[in-house]
Amino acid sequence: MLDKKRKQQLIQKYKTHASDTGSPEIQIAILTEEIKELTQHLKEHKKDYSSRRGLIRKVSLRRKLLRYLEKENEKSFDEIVKKLKIKITKIKNLDEILEVEAEKPAEEAEEIIEV
Repeated sequence: MLDKKRKQQLIQKYKTHASDTGSPEIQIAILTEEIKELTQHLKEHKKDYSSRRGLIRKVSLRRKLLRYLEKENEKSFDEIVKKLKIKITKIKNLDEILEVEAEKPAEEAEEIIEV
């Protein structure tokens, strides 16, 4: 868990306006730091399953916030991913892949019917 001083530093660094304390950008930055800390902890304590569960929950929450930010403000999404060095596939590419995969069975079925 982050101490107050470190959390305030993150808020100052990633805030979008003067009184910003809870924008998606800040939440993503805080979660990223917590994920880094938990990852280090789990490298030392391999059998700490409750912390592993917390890590998975934080990663999931960060992913949801990133998807939201990508839909609402793509420029801000690109900036935060670049600053935090997060590896993520863009949702548009994922949607295109899913659409192509969804069309395949229909095309195959049409080919079988025509033969």
